[in-house]
Amino acid sequence: MTSSGRPRLVVALTGGIGSGKTTVAVRLAKRGAAVIDTDLIAHALTAPGGAAMAAIAAAFRPGPIAADGSLERAVMRRLIFSDARARHRLEAILHPLIRARMNEELTQVQAPYAVLAIPLLFETGWTDVADRILVVDLPEPLQIVRVMARSGLTEAEVRLILASQARRETRRQGADDLIDNSGTLEDLLARTDALHEGYLRLAQVSGPP
Repeated sequence: MTSSGRPRLVVALTGGIGSGKTTVAVRLAKRGAAVIDTDLIAHALTAPGGAAMAAIAAAFRPGPIAADGSLERAVMRRLIFSDARARHRLEAILHPLIRARMNEELTQVQAPYAVLAIPLLFETGWTDVADRILVVDLPEPLQIVRVMARSGLTEAEVRLILASQARRETRRQGADDLIDNSGTLEDLLARTDALHEGYLRLAQVSGPP
C-alpha cells in the first residue's frame, strides 16, 4: 500500500468468455493477491435493494425485474445481446457504479498487490485503472467448446456473446502479460504461479513504502 491509499501494483485481469480468467483470479487470490471482482460488484448492485435497481427499473419498465426486486439476469442477458441500445442503457447505469465501488475497495487493499477482474476491460475503456493488463487467452474454437460444455448454451448463443465482446486480437495487443490457456489446468496454474512471483517482485519496487 502506498501513502496515497493505492496498492503499489494494480493488475487488470481480463479475457473473453470461457477463457479461464476466473480460475486465474482464484489462483492469484490463494497466493495472496487481493482480487476485486467487478462481476461480484455488479451482482451486488443488481440484487434486491441493490444501488442500481431503481435506475434499471425506471429505464426498462416494466423491465426484467424479479419478484424479489432483483435483476432477472437471463432475461436481461437475452435483451442486451439482441439490442445494442438496451446494452448501452444498462452500461450507462452500471458502469459508473461499478467503477466507484471498485475504486473504493481498492483503497482498502492490504495485500502485496491488487487484481481487478474486469471481463469487459477493453469494451469499457477502463485500461487506465491498472499498472499492468493480464489477458487470459485461447483460440476461439476452443473457447466456444468450453463455454458450451460448462453452460449448456448453443454454439449460436456463444457466438452471439463473442460478437459483443472485444476481438481476441484487441485483447492480445493490449496485454502486458498474456497467459495461453489452450493447454491443461495444470499448465494454467503453473503459468499463473509464475506471474504471481513476478508481480510480487514488481510490487516491491514500484512505488514508495
